[in-house]
Amino acid sequence: MSHYEERLERDLREIRERIRAIGSRVEEAVRQAVHALGTRNRSLAYQTILGDLAINRTVRDLDRVCHAFVARHLPSAGHLRFISSVLRLNVTLERIGDHAVTICREAVQLGSQPPVVMARDIELIADQSRRVLSQAMKSFNEANAELARGTMTMAVQAESVFRRAFADLLSEKRDENAPPLRDLFAFLVIFSQLVRVSKLAKNICEETVFTVLGETKAPKVYRVLFVDETNDCQSQLAEAFARKAFPESGRYASAGWRPANSLDPRLAAFLERHGIACGDLRPTLLEPIPEELAEYHVIVSLGGEVAPHIPEIPFHTIYQEWELGPGPEGPDDEQADERLAAIYKEISCKVRELIEALRGEGAS
Repeated sequence: MSHYEERLERDLREIRERIRAIGSRVEEAVRQAVHALGTRNRSLAYQTILGDLAINRTVRDLDRVCHAFVARHLPSAGHLRFISSVLRLNVTLERIGDHAVTICREAVQLGSQPPVVMARDIELIADQSRRVLSQAMKSFNEANAELARGTMTMAVQAESVFRRAFADLLSEKRDENAPPLRDLFAFLVIFSQLVRVSKLAKNICEETVFTVLGETKAPKVYRVLFVDETNDCQSQLAEAFARKAFPESGRYASAGWRPANSLDPRLAAFLERHGIACGDLRPTLLEPIPEELAEYHVIVSLGGEVAPHIPEIPFHTIYQEWELGPGPEGPDDEQADERLAAIYKEISCKVRELIEALRGEGAS
């Protein structure tokens, strides 16, 4: 190798060693935080908090080294992808360290031992988070895109574990022997911090895939549910238009809390005239099952307040109500086509606004 190539490889090796060291220290910080929580070891908790200051200093120092590398070598292609990923990874690892600190701060404030159920949930989430983080760092250090993809699947499971832990937390509150409210809130914070570790580890995996293969994260595809009472006209029109206008941006469905027996024939004729396929459109019963509704990123009501029919909007789901003009009023409504045309114009504008808010201008 030439002198320049030797210098380049030496600088790359230094950066790899530094990011590996930071990753190891952050993994150890998470492990210590969970151990301090489980054993009520206040000394270890405070030691972990102090140790985060050193992590922050090494993160800032690596940031300086990466920028110096760019200025010195003007990297391109694979080397540039690697450096840009390290810079983002640096921020991610610092955040994970902060989550470990928060767990420790909550641990030293606890006034009681976690109930058996809470202790089990903490152990389960903590174990999963540590494994995901460890695998994510291994995938990056070894430039293993396949391991990264497999680890991303593991990270997604953390959300379902969190929901179960939250349900257990609510059950504990109803127990007359439950811990003080302050402690219950602390457990909730601890759960959320551990789940964040898994989510940030998923980001590390995405950086691995980008570094190795040059593949960026695919644009998010949003799931949207349109609802009204009978699901035979307005909500079906919204679903049909969204499918035609923005097929790459979302997956669309519609339902009603008292669905009609069949699609309004005037709507079917209207859609056909506008070149919109009816396809498999048919009235569907709205099932207020929390786990299924949680799969939707957005729920749109086109028929007023939906709370009596969906008692609880999932935490991560956006809910909207659209006020529309009246639809066809009966089988002999001579203005049915005009009403449908007016509703179509309203819905097309609102669907476009929604998808562009989700995906940005130029959404397809």
